[in-house]
Amino acid sequence: MEPLAADLRRYLQEGRESLLASLSGLSEYDVRRPMTPTGTNLLGLVKHVAGGEFGYLGDCVGRRSAIRLPWVADGSIWDSADMWATAEQTREELVELYRAAWRHTDESIEQLPLDAPASVPWWPQERRTTTFGSLLVRVTAETAHHAGHADIVRELIDGRSGKDHDDIGDTEWWTRYVAGIQEAAERHRVS
Repeated sequence: MEPLAADLRRYLQEGRESLLASLSGLSEYDVRRPMTPTGTNLLGLVKHVAGGEFGYLGDCVGRRSAIRLPWVADGSIWDSADMWATAEQTREELVELYRAAWRHTDESIEQLPLDAPASVPWWPQERRTTTFGSLLVRVTAETAHHAGHADIVRELIDGRSGKDHDDIGDTEWWTRYVAGIQEAAERHRVS
């Protein structure tokens, strides 16, 4: 494996693990409920990035998985069906789907050079042709992006975020910290 590919895989794995950690200790309701005006929810983020890995780092590089995603097959992905868990989909099912995507992607990273040709059929014709390396960078960045969303969504649910929450401070420390930020912001409030 090329050193750059190994680095990208490591960063991708960090994002994957961070995203799954956001589910830890939460109820089925909490991992599913929409926490933003646009419906962002933790299990939906997991479902979305699983599909992204299968698509970009599987299908687009000629390594189609045997796993078929119903929301891709029926076209409902274009109505954001990949961004939330149906009542019938379990947490375990979607987490395992994501782990299957990891395995499939990791095989692509081991087997393909970064300059391997790739084609993204849903992109405009002028950008459709690309490389595996470019798609690996894209998926790594997108995973980190969504792991950040998950940190914020988790914080909205129970006030916790990140792996080092308790290492930074206890409840009193966090209360003082947030009060200091609010005080600084208040100095710029327009009446």
